[in-house]
Amino acid sequence: MPLHLSDLLARPDLGLSASYDVPPRLLARTIEAATVSDLPAPGKWLQGGELLMTIGLLLPQEPAACRAYVRDVAEGGAACLALGLGQGLPYQEAPEPLVTAAEEAGLPLLTVPDEVPFIAVTKAVFDARAKEQRALLQRAFATQRRLTAAATGDGLRPMLAEWTAATGVGAAVFDPLGRLLSAGEPAHRTPLAQAQDLIERVAARGLRGSASSTAAGQQLEVQPLGARRLRGLLLLTGRPDDAARSVVPGLVSLLSLELERRHLRDEPERRRRSALLSELLADEDPAAARARDILRSVGLTAERVRGVVVAGPGTGGRTASAAPDAGAGAADGAAQEMAADLALAMPGGLVRVVDGAPGAVIEAVVGEELDIRDVLARFAPHCPAGIGPATAPEAVRVSLRQATGLLAVSRSSGEPAEARQSQASRLLLDLGDRRTLHGYADTVLGPLDLADNGEELIATLTAWLETGGAWDATSRRLGVHRHTVRNRLDKAMDLTGRRLDDPDDRFDLWLATRIRRGGASATGSDGRSAAPPPGR
Repeated sequence: MPLHLSDLLARPDLGLSASYDVPPRLLARTIEAATVSDLPAPGKWLQGGELLMTIGLLLPQEPAACRAYVRDVAEGGAACLALGLGQGLPYQEAPEPLVTAAEEAGLPLLTVPDEVPFIAVTKAVFDARAKEQRALLQRAFATQRRLTAAATGDGLRPMLAEWTAATGVGAAVFDPLGRLLSAGEPAHRTPLAQAQDLIERVAARGLRGSASSTAAGQQLEVQPLGARRLRGLLLLTGRPDDAARSVVPGLVSLLSLELERRHLRDEPERRRRSALLSELLADEDPAAARARDILRSVGLTAERVRGVVVAGPGTGGRTASAAPDAGAGAADGAAQEMAADLALAMPGGLVRVVDGAPGAVIEAVVGEELDIRDVLARFAPHCPAGIGPATAPEAVRVSLRQATGLLAVSRSSGEPAEARQSQASRLLLDLGDRRTLHGYADTVLGPLDLADNGEELIATLTAWLETGGAWDATSRRLGVHRHTVRNRLDKAMDLTGRRLDDPDDRFDLWLATRIRRGGASATGSDGRSAAPPPGR
């Protein structure tokens, strides 16, 4: 227990007395240390929580100066002021100005009798502090022993239950996706809503650090769990005391070991699912029923699925987990670890690692509804990735093939590349040199730029091309009569020397307008995506 001022007053061997009727809240102050000073302004030499003793050698007698002295002591953080009395000392009782100033400032004022040396008070304070520290260590060792014994049991819950029983602090473990794995007590099985944000923040940082916050007056703390990769997260609900705080690293280590053990225990299941994926992809033309049966066997019931291919760490990503000279074994091990993380985040867990060029690649099959970009950003950051189009389960082999073809695009763009029919042109434009592309657009559209109503002509041409040459749709989009559209396009063709019924001219005009729009897919007022020009 901490040493309180009331504890010192209760010791008959010290003979300490209060100089005025000290309120109970002040008597409950914790004494951190004891020191002696007869300086006229000792406040700057204090750290806080001290019992400051003085014989009053330089104590001022004027009330104002006495108040200034007491204020300096209080602002320095002293928990209490003690005045030594006795024969041959300046004071045989506490002077009235000092008593009044101390009471006004809310600073407890004690007197030390002549027969008690200051060193006796100092030893009493430090003995009590040492006893408190020994008690804390004993509690910490006892808690650690209980946790270690619980670690020999089955699973996470015995350790969490022992921790909560020993410390009164709630504890729960979540997987890297923020899903609850286990909790110490039923009251802590469902974390506060405010904890979700804290869990997500720490999960995004991996093993690089913890975080804490306060919600509804309750302290929340999240610690990452795992050896080399993030395996889970520990949520502590409550404020650990000093003894419990010293045991937190041990709790984190034991929970990390248990999660690593779970990871190894789950390896056979990951291998089984990898084999199922290989079986699904082995047949060039699998039966629809067979493909759906394989997916249902692992809980993947989506009507449409897509293939995803990720270049393993060290095979061309912007940051690699394995050093270039670490060898093929290290790179393959890193790819296997990443595949395990992805299998955890992807419903069904149909993930496998295959040899590729220049190194191992990870292939996966996921449901169409999964936000695959979010999964890749968390578990495969900076790694080239291709995302195939959504297909029926029996055609996922084709989706994976397209995803593989997009790895080069992803390496160039620095982000996952997705196969979408409406984005094919954008991907091609993104691969080109921007200066060359804009120079090409300026060559094609330059005559229109010089015309008085050039912007109007280009806007009309762009709308006509994006609606696939539909006159009525173009007029509705621009809000003008279809004859006006035709007149503008006739003028644009006269200026550029092009013909709308010529496939090559039409493609050149379409490509130039797409470059001017930054290569992004345009959407018409009718909500339809822009289509490539017909006839090419």
